[in-house]
Amino acid sequence: MTTELRRLRNYIGGEFKDAADGRTTEVVNPATGEVYATAPLSGQADVDAAMAAAAAAFPGWRDTTPAERQKALLKIADAFEARADELVAAESENTGKPLGLTASEELPPMVDQIRFFAGAARLLEGRSAGEYMEGMTSIIRREPVGVCAQVAPWNYPMMMAVWKFAPAIAAGNTVVLKPSDTTPASTVLMAEIIDSVLPKGVFNVVCGDRETGKAMVEHSTPAMASITGSVRAGMQVAESASKDVKRVHLELGGKAPVVVFEDADIPKAVEDIAVAGYFNAGQDCTAATRVLVHESIHDEFVAALAKAATDTKTGQPDDEDVLYGPLNNPNQLKQVAGFIERLPAHAKVEAGGHQVGEKGYFYAPTVVSGLKQDDEIIQNEVFGPVITVQSFTDEAQALEYANGVEFALASSVWTKDHGRAMRMSKNLDFGCVWINTHIPLVAEMPHGGFKKSGYGKDLSAYGFEDYTRIKHVMTSLDG
Repeated sequence: MTTELRRLRNYIGGEFKDAADGRTTEVVNPATGEVYATAPLSGQADVDAAMAAAAAAFPGWRDTTPAERQKALLKIADAFEARADELVAAESENTGKPLGLTASEELPPMVDQIRFFAGAARLLEGRSAGEYMEGMTSIIRREPVGVCAQVAPWNYPMMMAVWKFAPAIAAGNTVVLKPSDTTPASTVLMAEIIDSVLPKGVFNVVCGDRETGKAMVEHSTPAMASITGSVRAGMQVAESASKDVKRVHLELGGKAPVVVFEDADIPKAVEDIAVAGYFNAGQDCTAATRVLVHESIHDEFVAALAKAATDTKTGQPDDEDVLYGPLNNPNQLKQVAGFIERLPAHAKVEAGGHQVGEKGYFYAPTVVSGLKQDDEIIQNEVFGPVITVQSFTDEAQALEYANGVEFALASSVWTKDHGRAMRMSKNLDFGCVWINTHIPLVAEMPHGGFKKSGYGKDLSAYGFEDYTRIKHVMTSLDG
């Protein structure tokens, strides 16, 4: 007896549709390695249709009042909350994530973030009208940019979709959103829920692969392209968008330094860093993966972190004791394992370093010590449950090591010395610096990095403003 595969479909102009040419891809549950659904492998015709629907809907949505857009987003938030169990189940099947942690750690922030942007819709700010030239009054208008082409990643499919569509729609834009080809299920379910709230064409979902995303970014209709993904993908998007001078919003890779000084609370630091490094199988560009420890406490810290890793559990989504589930796909498992297999002779695997089980894409919580600044695993993003540890001698060397990578998204400092914490937060070249904690996010504060981590902000009023454009209107007082 064979189980019939679920059939996912695109959502274009308020209708669920197969790809125009009928092509599909298989969708695999990474906790089992088994195919559970098919999704459209969308081509140019599907992208054209979605862009046309978004463009047709834009004038009407642009002209809605902020209050109307707020009301719609609040309805979406309420609907997501009411159907939380369905969303969590879809996301868990998408990703293999633990059901309990997805329900407690992802769904509530998502709903809160939608409600934040609902409020932000009514708080567009600009300079006050005034006479900056005699006989002339100047006014600033803040307007939506137009159709937004958005590409979401596979590590947080639901939450990253919210980070994309909520500020765009709140500002009066229309959206064509592509989920990752490995995790389309929860985004398609979102479209089903949103269908009863938004006018047709305001929100569209196109499933597909890298070529689908490329077609979206290169399309002449969008005024803005937004992607969360790898540095390589971001560079390709920026290059493609440059051909017709699209706005680009890039949230790319990370290699977060975690700087632990000798006066830190070691038990608390170890506990928090282990969670921040292994949550979501380390598939988080802000994950606490690159620990820098003062030489005086290095050995003690490494031993404690290795024990924390050994005590951390990965497993199936319905196991309430697990911190994280599988890696997303076979290629990601191969990538993570490859970093460990290629470790230099001076490195030491203190814990983990191997695949777990024969079913699914699980990898053990891993700690690697004895590393040098120019080692591959220090310089490149692993995106897995692997924490590296380096030793430093003083504050200057800690900063040199911390800033000595091409990524600049997030970082943290662990110390009881207030002055040191302030100096480090000033000099760390990262978009976020946490002090004596790592990874908490709130809707009111911006998320985004520097250097090869990209540009533009998610969340906050800054993220909202990214989806607007500014117009100066000047009028003569003489009539």
